[in-house]
Amino acid sequence: MSAIAHIRKNIFVANQDEFASIAGVTQPTVSRWERSGEESITLEQMARIRAAAEERGIAWNDRWFFEPPVAECAQ
Repeated sequence: MSAIAHIRKNIFVANQDEFASIAGVTQPTVSRWERSGEESITLEQMARIRAAAEERGIAWNDRWFFEPPVAECAQ
């Protein structure tokens, strides 16, 4: 599972459309991030995702952008 897929599914519990709205992008962009990795995600988009987590009271860790938790990597 890609790092972004982990954040979307396990941290936000959101579908791709909902997560796209959070990140300020389109659903196809979220799909591309999940398929091909996070190389194209910008710092601004990362900041939006982090801010949305904080607004929702979600304990945030910036490392999730680069490496999902080990248990998720084993899947």
